[in-house]
Amino acid sequence: MQKLFLSIASLLGGLGVTFGAFGAHYLKRFYSPDELAVFETGVRYQMYHVFALFVSAWAIGYFQHSLFTYSAWAFFLGTVLFSGSLYILTISNIRSVGMITPIGGLVLILGWVLLLLGFWNTTSLSYPN
Repeated sequence: MQKLFLSIASLLGGLGVTFGAFGAHYLKRFYSPDELAVFETGVRYQMYHVFALFVSAWAIGYFQHSLFTYSAWAFFLGTVLFSGSLYILTISNIRSVGMITPIGGLVLILGWVLLLLGFWNTTSLSYPN
């Protein structure tokens, strides 16, 4: 699972940089500053949670506690739902997609809670010999 989530985090990070550049250099020709702000929020949260996903993936390999696997899934799913809905909302202007955004936000919060519980329930933070 560690390799899977490290790969997903790397992919999401690369896509985040790509989407950020796409928004800054291409979309600004066609969208208002308010619409671009929505898109940029998606990029920003995607990049924040790439790092959270890296931490979860590292913890999966180091601590081997199932809560870290659950947190990684939550960060992945939450990022897709939250940021993805903001991207779709900006590009397509389909307002109903905005209902998905808070669900994605709740899943991201769940990821942080699971990460906290995973660290809280580990017995040691020392590296193995």
